[in-house]
Amino acid sequence: MPLIPFIRDAAGAESVAVEDGNLLIGGAIQENRALTVAIRGGDFAGTHEMVLRAEAAATIAESRPLDQQFALLKVAEAAGVTVPRAFWYCGDASVAGKPFYLMQRIGGEALGIRITRHGAQPDLAAALGEELSRIHSIRPPQPGLDFLEGIDASPALDAIAKYRAYLDEMPEPHPVLEWTLRWLENNAPPAGETVLCHRDFRTGNYMVDEGELTGVLDWEFAGWGDPHEDIAWFCARCWRFSAPKRDAGGIADRKTFYNAYERASGRTLDLEQIAYWEAMAHVRWAVIALQQAMRHRSGSERSLELALIGRRLAELEYECLRLTGAL
Repeated sequence: MPLIPFIRDAAGAESVAVEDGNLLIGGAIQENRALTVAIRGGDFAGTHEMVLRAEAAATIAESRPLDQQFALLKVAEAAGVTVPRAFWYCGDASVAGKPFYLMQRIGGEALGIRITRHGAQPDLAAALGEELSRIHSIRPPQPGLDFLEGIDASPALDAIAKYRAYLDEMPEPHPVLEWTLRWLENNAPPAGETVLCHRDFRTGNYMVDEGELTGVLDWEFAGWGDPHEDIAWFCARCWRFSAPKRDAGGIADRKTFYNAYERASGRTLDLEQIAYWEAMAHVRWAVIALQQAMRHRSGSERSLELALIGRRLAELEYECLRLTGAL
């Protein structure tokens, strides 16, 4: 197995044994496989529960390549964000059939439908607010993140231009989304503070073990942006799962999440900007849902799950109209 000599060399080990585990559930864009790696000798000696993360058969335009995801994970780890330990990146496809990186396998539950069934969890929401403040402490210029695109006009206007371009690639028109983008353009806030935005910080992308946060996952969408974007994404209706009345990720009220973030970050949140970015969040998720469905429709990756994601469009369009005052 070529993976064994790669790990041995990367770890500076005497010998390595790898027990290949199952393909892990979750991760609609990435492929994750569980490994148990026993390392003898060197700084990494011991037995490690790892995840081998590689790209799925087809991906979407907004997803960052694996080497950039790995770099983001390393920077987040250095900033004190609770993330899985990042071990090594390999761009040689001959080792495992495609580029990949290895990271720590952490314990807990990530499925949003299950997490939100546990009732109100204010302590978890507060911990997540503090966690997000650590992510937003990372600002440009940042060594190791030179690949991140700069902001040309403002985070909002850049996002609008990107989503319009994505919609233009679709084989059919989507007038509700186009109308919402026009509303967002007419109401765009001025450019403010620029921070690292996770851009998928939500229930479903963090791990919880008995109510305790064990790690923030899925960094493939991260980039420079406005901190309100991440706050709004976490609170968007589409990410509350089985608890739509608990605004903060289906686990707590907004105030609990906002207060914890403000205390930890020293920022005062602008409620109007959060409302604006929530409308943007539903446009963005609608565009991503269309892109996911196209992976199935194009034949590049036949998947009932991807096809069903495309069926979410109607509820997202409804939210777009509601949030912009059209209903």
